[in-house]
Amino acid sequence: MSEPGRKMSLTQATMLVAGNMIGTGLFLLPVNLAQVGGIAIFGWVVATIGVAGLGLVFAKLGELDPQQGGPYAYARDFLGPFAGFQTNYVYWFGNWIGNIAIAVAAVGYLAELIPAITDPPASVFATAAVIWALTFANILGPRVVGALETWTMALALIPIMAIALLGWFWFNTETFMAGWNVSGGSDMHAISRAASMALWAYMGIESAAVSAGVIENPKRNVPLATLIGLGLAAVVYMLSSTVIMGILPNEELRTSHAPRLGEGRVGTTGVIVISVCAVLKSMGSLGGWILLVGQSAKAAADDGMFPRVFAKLNANGVPGRGLVIVAVLMTVVLFATMSPTLAGQFNNLVNLAVILIIVPYIYSAVAVVKVIHDHQLPARTFITYKLIAITAVVYCLWVVLGGDPPTVVNAMVALLISVPLYPFFIRSMEAAAKRNAAKA
Repeated sequence: MSEPGRKMSLTQATMLVAGNMIGTGLFLLPVNLAQVGGIAIFGWVVATIGVAGLGLVFAKLGELDPQQGGPYAYARDFLGPFAGFQTNYVYWFGNWIGNIAIAVAAVGYLAELIPAITDPPASVFATAAVIWALTFANILGPRVVGALETWTMALALIPIMAIALLGWFWFNTETFMAGWNVSGGSDMHAISRAASMALWAYMGIESAAVSAGVIENPKRNVPLATLIGLGLAAVVYMLSSTVIMGILPNEELRTSHAPRLGEGRVGTTGVIVISVCAVLKSMGSLGGWILLVGQSAKAAADDGMFPRVFAKLNANGVPGRGLVIVAVLMTVVLFATMSPTLAGQFNNLVNLAVILIIVPYIYSAVAVVKVIHDHQLPARTFITYKLIAITAVVYCLWVVLGGDPPTVVNAMVALLISVPLYPFFIRSMEAAAKRNAAKA
């Protein structure tokens, strides 16, 4: 466990939550949502309501029972050891695979400034360097990552908030309405598609809950960081992605390449500024997600549900060896997917991982009802959070149902693989239980 002086403050924890949600998608989302059209604003509303339910779930769990590992710990304590094992399995796997995509995006933005790293093998070596640099930042301790998130988030918000606030002076209602629904389907289909895209943007709502073990005063700061971080992300996302649709014609926006968004309007200097901010934001986000991978794996390893090496702490109070192992895995997969064919397979793997991560969200929503019941809170609170949990679960299931059918089927297969793996950890779980009982 990290010493108090090495833990994250409320500000850093808030930036961890907001920074992990406002990741690389911040610069790409307007282009992606342009495939749907201006009607995406309603998708944002639906997504924000659903994710607000998840935010309230994690905030309440953080207030009543803050635990290192977040979703893993709640699934373990309130749904049983197998649910905990399965949660860590999908969360760990899904996140480190997704982290490679963040590193690739960071180098993609950096290539706008350094054309020499645009294509392999230079781009692959540059991506590996980014992965290892952020891994070592994590090894130095949570406050280093917290400071990185805080500064990169602040710098990245400069161009985005400028567009979100000042862009309304150039907002054209006719331009916005001309691209109202270009999805090719009904309004309901378009809203559903936009809401699904928005969930990927909001992933990271659990960041403070997972990192409770390295946050100062977690009972107070975890719920505050979760809700403030969500509010910041919602405002930034909704304003910036909507206003740009009223500035650029839909056809131009759909074919734009971030960060060269509207290059004719912002000029070369504007492109450079946006590229620098995108690189910094991507790196800050990657640092935060690497932290989550390490903390979730450590919590599971402490309980014997994951190899013991992931629980060993270094002098800075972080699972350094586990982080190095993850960095090695990320590097191997990165180099293995250098060819176009394998790269396409990797993209499918990333989509699969994103679907899998919904499982911990659903488990956490169910767990909060039991936590409130066990704490014998008033009936009104119990009923309120039961409705909040139902809202969050319905939203998550809706997103899965709206996903690409082959990806959903593959996600189910990957989830079922956790069943035969579970027996291999029964003995280590028993040994961990004895160790923890002896410590108590």
